[in-house]
This record gives sequence, structure tokens and C-alpha cells, in this order.
Amino acid sequence: MRWDNLVEKDSTTGNSALFAADAVTTRTFDTPEFRGITFHEIRARSILNRVPGASRMPFEWTVNPYRGCTHACVYCFARKTHSYLDLDTGIGFDSQIVVKTNAAKLLQRELASRHWRGEHIAMGTNVDCYQRAEGRYRLMPGIIAALRDRANPFSILTKGTLILRDLELLRQAAEVTEIGVSVSVGFTDRELWRTVEPGTPSPERRLDVVRALTDAGIGCSVLMAPVIPFLGDRPEQLRATVAAVAEAGAASVTPLVLHLRPGAREWYMHWLGQHHPHLVERYERMYAGGAYAPTWYQRRITRQVHELADEFGIGPAHRGAARRIAQAPPAPAAAPEPGPTQLTLL
Repeated sequence: MRWDNLVEKDSTTGNSALFAADAVTTRTFDTPEFRGITFHEIRARSILNRVPGASRMPFEWTVNPYRGCTHACVYCFARKTHSYLDLDTGIGFDSQIVVKTNAAKLLQRELASRHWRGEHIAMGTNVDCYQRAEGRYRLMPGIIAALRDRANPFSILTKGTLILRDLELLRQAAEVTEIGVSVSVGFTDRELWRTVEPGTPSPERRLDVVRALTDAGIGCSVLMAPVIPFLGDRPEQLRATVAAVAEAGAASVTPLVLHLRPGAREWYMHWLGQHHPHLVERYERMYAGGAYAPTWYQRRITRQVHELADEFGIGPAHRGAARRIAQAPPAPAAAPEPGPTQLTLL
């Protein structure tokens, strides 16, 4: 494993990498939850990451307390980052987890710097900060507390139910700064979930998180991602997902079509060849132009989800009514004026 370009700065040598090779502790835990997983505990030099200017992301700063993810989503775009450590981007990404054990203290220090201007910080946009490892290492409470204490705005995107453990901290943060919470639910098809997201909580449990956060007064959006071509994009699948999202009380829903960057592309196509070989050629044609599906396809999915969101009452114009979708519709005179559906990434 290549740690030497990632080591913590030593003032005596001038080394400027991210953490010290002699500070790496490798652990395994013989429990059902962590069997087959190796944790590499490190002391990071920096925890605030600036997003490259060419990125499509609508934020400039991120915090990532982990590298690698036990969610084992076959399409995860972050797989390529494991190659920087000479780690495998397939099974290695799912089972070799780097843990930045000093993340909270480091963030406290960096937020207190006179150079920091209080910009929005996004979490969970690379690998999930509420993956299973968080249950043991408990990095997020300290991270949220640091952001709360500085009244620094932030957002969290997750597939993990463990976020509910930190509900009180999120409430406290919401009292002093702007926060955003989004849960990723690309589909509700259980068979598809078991094969492409084997390490994640079920879509139903994730929607329970949306429900619990909403009930606690913390608005929660759903990132409907990824919409998977030819496996999760049938009209009835999209309808079932948006209906479930509405029933959970989500503030908004944003569709995002599967994209296949290097690292993720190879692993996903390997999986596709094993499980759905008849789709390999179709995928090669669809993604011949690069990591993203054709614009016409993305627009079609977005339009369908927009229309369903409006039908099921998701968005600010309908807030508070989403869970009443199973009831008889109100009389036309009492119906609210239709408004645009608000779609947000985070």
C-alpha cells in the first residue's frame, strides 16, 4: 500500500503529505458486522477539502472522515480514489477502509483558522460518513459539534440510518446555522437493491430516516440516485419510488442518472456482465461518450420525476401534505395553487 505520499507533515523533514506512515494502525474486528473488513486508522493532516473548480458539484468544500465504503455499491463513483493508495477499486474499496481518527479535532482547528471564511461544507458526497464503520469510530458527533460551535453551514448526504443517533446534535446545529440533510434512495425495488447496494440499509429503512428527521423538524430531501438505465428506470419503478418518497414526507426529490467514472465503470461493467450480460452492449452504446448518459436520456428521467413529484405533492408548495397522498383528494376549491417542484442536490 502506498502511504508515503499521504503522510502527516513532519516539521523536521518538510514532508507535506496527508498522514504519517508510522502513524497508520491496521485493525480487523472478528464480529459479524465487520468480518472481512480491514480498517487503516490514520491521523490526517487536513480534513477540509476544496472541490476542484471543474467539478459539477454545487459546493466548494467537503469533509470526508473515511476512504472506502462498506456500503459496497457497485456503481460508486468514489472507487477511483482507492487507486491513489495502490488499493483495489473493487473488493478493496468495499473492504479496506481508511479512518481519519483525528477528524473532529482537526476540523475544530481548521474552522478556527483566521483564513477560514465560514463557507458551506458538504459531507457524504464522496463516501458515506454514516457507513457501518461510523458505528464503531463515532467521528460524526465531534464533526457536527465542531460545525455547530462555529455556526458553520453544512449538509449531509447519506444512505445510512445511523444519522438518527446524532439527531439532537443536528437539532442544535439547526438552531444556529443553515443545515441540509438528504437521504439517497434511487429506487425501491428490493431485488435491485440487494444486488447493487448490498451493504446499505434497505430503501424502506432509509425512507424511515426521512420520516424521522421530518417529524423532528429537520427538513429532509431525497436524492433519487442513481436512476439505473434498463434496471430501475421503468415508469412504474419511478412512480413507486416517488410515491414512497412523498409518503415519507420528503421536502424535495432530485433525480440523478447513473454515471460511470473511471474506476467505477470497470467494476460496474464487470458486475453487469455477471448479472445482466444481455445489457452490456446497450451500456457500451449509452456510455460511449464518457461517464454520463446522453443528455436526452437525463432530461427524460428528470422530466418524469418532476411530473411525479408534482403529482404526489413534493416540494415547498405542498409541504406537509405529502403523507396524505393515500387520502381522498380535497375539493378543487380547497386545493392549493400548483407551483414548481423544488429540486435540490443537497
